[in-house]
Order: sequence, then C-alpha cells, then structure tokens
Amino acid sequence: MSEVAIGLLVVAGLLTLVSILQPLTERLRIPQTVMLALVGIAAGCLLLLPYSPTGGGLWDDTVSALTDLELPAEVLLTIFLPVLLFHAGLTIDVRRMLDDVAPILSMAVVAVAVCTAFVGFAVGFVSTIPLAACLLLGAIVATTDPIAVVGVFRDIGAPRRLTILVEGESLLNDATAIALMTVLLDFLVRSATTEPPDVLLLFASDFFGGAALGAVGAWIAVALLKLIRQRPLAEVTVSIALPYILYILAEDYINTSGVMAVVIAALVIGARGRTNVTPQTWSIMMTVWDQIVFLASALVFIMVAMKVPQILLQVYWSDLLVLAIMIVAAFAARAVSLFGLMPMLRRLGLAERVSNKFKLVMLWGGLRGAVTLVLALAIIENNAVSDEISRFIGVLAMAFVLFTLLVNGTTLRPIMHVLKLDRLSNIDRALRDRTLGLALSEVADRIMDVSERYRMGGPATDALVESYRQRRTAAIQRRENLILDPEEEYRLGLIILATREEELYLHHFGQDTVSRHTAVELVAKAGRMRDAAKTQGRDGYLKAAEGSRRSRILFQLAMWLQARLRIGHFLERRLADRFENTTITRIVLSRQLEFTDGKLLPLMGRAVCLRLKDVLVERLHTVNNALDALRRQFPDYAERLQTRFLRQAALRLEEREYDALAEEGVLNSEIMVNLKRRIGQRWATVAKRPSLDLGLDTETLVRGFPLFEGLPDSQIRHIRSLMSPRLAVPGERLMSKGERGDFMLFISSGAIEVHTEEARFSLGRGDFVGEMAILDGKRRRANVTAVTYCQLLVLPGRDFRRFAKANPNVRQLIKDTADERAARLDEADPALVERAQVEAG
Repeated sequence: MSEVAIGLLVVAGLLTLVSILQPLTERLRIPQTVMLALVGIAAGCLLLLPYSPTGGGLWDDTVSALTDLELPAEVLLTIFLPVLLFHAGLTIDVRRMLDDVAPILSMAVVAVAVCTAFVGFAVGFVSTIPLAACLLLGAIVATTDPIAVVGVFRDIGAPRRLTILVEGESLLNDATAIALMTVLLDFLVRSATTEPPDVLLLFASDFFGGAALGAVGAWIAVALLKLIRQRPLAEVTVSIALPYILYILAEDYINTSGVMAVVIAALVIGARGRTNVTPQTWSIMMTVWDQIVFLASALVFIMVAMKVPQILLQVYWSDLLVLAIMIVAAFAARAVSLFGLMPMLRRLGLAERVSNKFKLVMLWGGLRGAVTLVLALAIIENNAVSDEISRFIGVLAMAFVLFTLLVNGTTLRPIMHVLKLDRLSNIDRALRDRTLGLALSEVADRIMDVSERYRMGGPATDALVESYRQRRTAAIQRRENLILDPEEEYRLGLIILATREEELYLHHFGQDTVSRHTAVELVAKAGRMRDAAKTQGRDGYLKAAEGSRRSRILFQLAMWLQARLRIGHFLERRLADRFENTTITRIVLSRQLEFTDGKLLPLMGRAVCLRLKDVLVERLHTVNNALDALRRQFPDYAERLQTRFLRQAALRLEEREYDALAEEGVLNSEIMVNLKRRIGQRWATVAKRPSLDLGLDTETLVRGFPLFEGLPDSQIRHIRSLMSPRLAVPGERLMSKGERGDFMLFISSGAIEVHTEEARFSLGRGDFVGEMAILDGKRRRANVTAVTYCQLLVLPGRDFRRFAKANPNVRQLIKDTADERAARLDEADPALVERAQVEAG
C-alpha cells in the first residue's frame, strides 16, 4: 500500500473515531475539545512505542503514517487558523456585538494585556528565564476557547447578550494575543534591542494594519458576491478563498496581522455579505462552513495534541512549581478583568450588570484550546529561539492547556450545579409548563381528528390520547403549584411576545417580504427586547424596542453629512430603512395583538394579557406616528413601498398555490418548471427596494417657495447660489435659545415650532425663522424644533446682506415679520407661564 493511501486511511480513521465519540462526549457532558485532546494524546503515545518503518504490517504502517502526519506549526497555522477564525466571525451576531463593542474590545484587548503581564511577571519572578520570554508565554496562553462556556450558557438559557460578550471577546482576543505574541517574539529574538515605544508602534501597525486589510478585502468580496449572485457554488467558493488570500497577503507580503485581517473580513461579510446573497445561498454557505470547521478543528487539535506526550517528557520537577504559579496568575488576571473591568464599564454606562455567578462561570470556563497549542508549537520549532526558552515555553503552555481542558473542562458543569445555574428560573419553568400544557392538548385533539378521519380508532389510539392528556394534566398541576407574583407573570408574557416577534420577522424574511438588512436589524432588536424583558421587565423591553444606539448614531451621522456636506445618499438609505422597518413592525405588532387575544389569553390569563396589550398598543401608536410622518413627507415613496410589499405577498401566495396543485398531482414537472421560471422573472422586478428621493433640489425648492414666486430667473439663480437644502426630522432641534444666529431657515414643507418657556407658536410651508438674530445681531431668543419631516432652505448670515440688497421687498417683509415675532415673544401666554412655573416646581 502506498504512503499516501496509508496516510489517508489513518486520517479517515481518526475523523471516524471523532465522529463516533460525539455521542459519548454528550453523554459524559464534557466539551468536545476535551475528547479531541484525549484522542490526539492517545495517538501521540503510539509514536512513543517501538515500530519498524519498513515492517509492512498494519501496526507499523499506522504508526509510520502518524509520524508522517505531523506538520510544522507554520503549516498548521496557515492551513487551519484562517478557516477557524473566519467561521467564528461569520456565525457571530455582528449587530448584537456592535451594541456591546466597548466592553468586548475592552475584554479582548485589556484582558489579553492583563493576562500577559500577570503571567509574565509571575513566571519571571520564580524562574531564570528572561522577562521577554515570560511575557511571550503570557501572550500565548491569553487566547481562550469559548466553545465550552458558550455551550453551557445556551443550555441554561443565559441572556443572548452574555453569550455575545463571550464569543466576541474570544474572537478578538485571539487576534490581539497573536499580534502581541509576534511583537514579543521579535523583541526576544533581537535580544531586547528594540525600544518599548518601537514595540508599541509595531503592535499598533500589526493590529490596525491587519484590520484595514481585512475591511478592504471584505468589501471587494462583497462586490464579487454581487457580480456572481444566484450562483451558489461560485459564492461559496469566494467565501472559502477569501480568508486564505487575506491571511497570506498580510503575513507574507504586507507584514501585518493575518489573524486580524481574517477576523475583520469575517465580521464584514457576516454583516454585509449576507445581504448580497439569497437566503438559500447563505444557508448553503453556512452548512459548508460548518462541515469545513468540524474537519479543521478535529484535525488541527489531534495533530497538535499528538506532540504533547513527546514534549511533556521534557518536564522537570521545577517546572511544576512554575506551572502552579502560572495557573494562579492566569486565573487571577481573568478574575481582575471580570470582577474589576466589567463593573467599571457598567459604571461608565458601557455595559450592563453581569451577575457574579455568571462571572464565576466565565472565569472557570476560560479554557485554552488549539490556538494556544499551535502557538506554543511555533515557538518550539523557531530556530531563532534558544533550546532552553523553547522547551520552557512549550512545556508550560501545553501543560496549561491540558490543565484547563482536563480540570476546568470536566468540572465546569458540576460547578454550574453548585451555583444552581443548571436549573430553570421560576419564569422559565412557568413558560415551559404553560406552553407544554397548551401543546399537549393540541396534539391530543389532532390525534383524535386523524384517528376519526382515517378510521384508526381503537384501544391503542385511546391509550395514546390518554397519555398525552395525562402529561397535559401533570403540566397544568405543576403550573398551579408554581406561584408567580404579578410582575413575574407580566415579565413572562413580555418574553413570550419578544420571542414570537423574532419568529415573525424571520417569517417575513423567509417570505422575501423584507430585505435581509432590515430583517437582521429587527431580529437583533427582538433579541435585545427578550433579554431586557428577562432582566428589567417592561422598562427594559420598551427601551430595547426603540432600537439600538448604533442605529441612532448612524442616522445622526447621515443627517450631519446631508446638512453640512450636502451628501444625501446615506440619509436616503437610512430613511428608506426606517420606512421598511416601521412598515414591517406595524404589521408584526398587529399580529401580536391578535396572538395576545388568541393563544396567549388561555396561557397567561386576562389580567396579564390586558397589560401586554397596553404595551403593544403603546408601541403600535409610536410606530404609526413615525410611519404617518414619513408618509406625509414622502407620499409617493410610501405608495411604491406598499405596492411592492403587496406584489411580493401576491407572488408568494401564487407560488404556494402552484406547489399545492403539484403535490395533488394536478400540475406535472414540466408545467411547474415553466411556472416557477415565470414567477422568478416577476420576483426580479420587485426584489429591489425602490430608491428614495429626499426632494432636496435647491432650484426646485426655491422656485416652489411662495416668497420667491414671480421673481425673474436671474434672481432665482442668485438666491439658489446663496442657499443650501436641508432635511429635518421630527423632534430635531434646529435652533437653540442663547446661541449666536449665523443662519436663517426657509420652510419649503413640513412644520416647526418656535418656543420659549413663556410663548409657543408653529410655522409651516412658506414661513421662515431665524431672521431676528441676524437682523439685530443679538443671540437667539427661542428654541426651534421640527414637528414633522421638513424640507428647508438654509441661508447663511454672511449671505443675508447680499440677499437683502438684491431683494429689497423681500428684505422688508422679513423685517416686518421679525418685528411681529418679537412682539409675540414679549407677550407671554399666561397659561404657558403658569405651566412653566409648575414644571419648574
């Protein structure tokens, strides 16, 4: 048998063994990485046994193939690390991660630095190894494997936000640790001739240079995905090629962090790339990636773990003391990050409270995995590092990984049990029992219907129905024994509503009646609402329903770009997103009200459902107001968006009818192919969302303004050259009392309110505001706020004199209006004065 065949046989056997052992892993309730490590170590022990390379027997051939299977660390990093990191970035919820970007970056960067320092100085204190080498060891063991702790969090139903924190931290701390390790290794090899400022500069260029390359590469890949859309095989191939291209370019040609490039590219593709492929293609892509990563993680872990027995044979008794100190230092560093940094971020308003029990689980769940092993192996194989240092780092790093896997990994669930985190909360138990009782009752009724329809009644059927009814009775009994206070009942109802809202958004996305971009945003919002309802009740639920802070910041940025730089593309897109968002949200909330009156009423009771309906009505009122304001300003766009939604729904219904007729045998395959092709062509006409025109053409606004009607074209052109268009949104502060007046506004459409503590009046189309401060040179006397969406013309104060000189009649009208408003502001409304005094206390 050829060497290639033997090698393939051994690899296939190891992968088969890993697959067979998965049920055992689940039964023992230990992380899969622990099982992979044990398989790899067992294979490595075989290499220590005597064999004959030319023996020709199965045993000798197997051991020989295992020996040949060993790959250098550089090869392992190049082959396996890009796909492992890219998959982790693809699967993370980027929008939810961006909501917590501050704590994630802090944990990823600061925690790695703290771990490096703690381990480096602690080990350096008790050993004769240079401090640079000890710090290098600290950076290597700073990488964490989140699989175990995330799996546990999901088992116990931990808030999704906490899971995102752990996943995001682990994804970015790999990049940080590897970049830091590269800098420290360079510092060590150069015999510490590099100055500390140079080290920091090298780290920054490595870290941020890789991030920039990843972002550019991802955007190029997104453009490619647009070009090859509707070709799943080609799209999946681009996603597989991208991490390798970026990693090799960064590491071998640009001399920056390949890990950071891959991570950032994965996050961009996860956030933007999926909007440029069909849902079916994205599903195929994730299935392929799941399989690739399963194979890659198994192979890399086994290959590296095979070398552990050989390296651990070099352990000295003195290493055990250093290992013990290193373990204490590493976990102390993680404890400082969790119990010191997290509360600090919470006080700064950058993170929400995380319970001490969860922090303990995160502390003990800081397992190390394949990345740490491969990095240690890279140091061992580096000829520029002395034998003493490479042995020291290799032995301690691998021993530390084994300790976290075999001690922490196997005891994580018992610790969860001691902390009582493996038990359902009262709310979760109530939700389980109530939904179980409802579902079992439904199943029993359907079994009876099926048996009667097909005449399958009998003792067996009666026994089956009775078993379901008994289970239903038991669930109802548990429900009655579990007493929740009214607020817990209400909170439970909010959790159910948020969970169903998420499902409804996914349903609309599956029906192609909402874009992936909007669907991802709405699903993320529903997830935040569920987590907030669980921890903060009604107030948290409503706050999360307002949308993410990131979305509000992006909208404000788009407004600033349009107002200051006259770049309207981004604002058009954000407003179109808001149109689609509010439209779908209104539809979903209407269905939520029906759900509350229907299935939720027998589950929660009338009193709780009335409170739930109140909060839904409150949200629906807010959404309706927002949508009505948009419709009044952009009626044509609202009509086009509504027509598009109805056409999409009609096509989906038509498609379902054809499928039903095909299942009944009325339509044959040839006709179905023809009908599907026609529907596909019609889908293409409604797939793209219509573009939104802000209507901010300066000349059009000037010519349509009543004050300038009848002016000759020369004056219109002059006025147009002085003014710039601007869009205001409801609630936006346009002018503030006490500021200097350096511009005035002409209202082309919409309504604004001029108000002080004593007076208040509204202005609309054809009016202007802000002229008083320009005319008298004093500070503004009132606040001006947009009531609706408004199309405005902005006239800078420095251009007012030229404007007034060219248009004396208009200037006199402005002056007369200013005098009238000054009088109105001076004459305080007694009712408003009284209200202001009451509000002031």
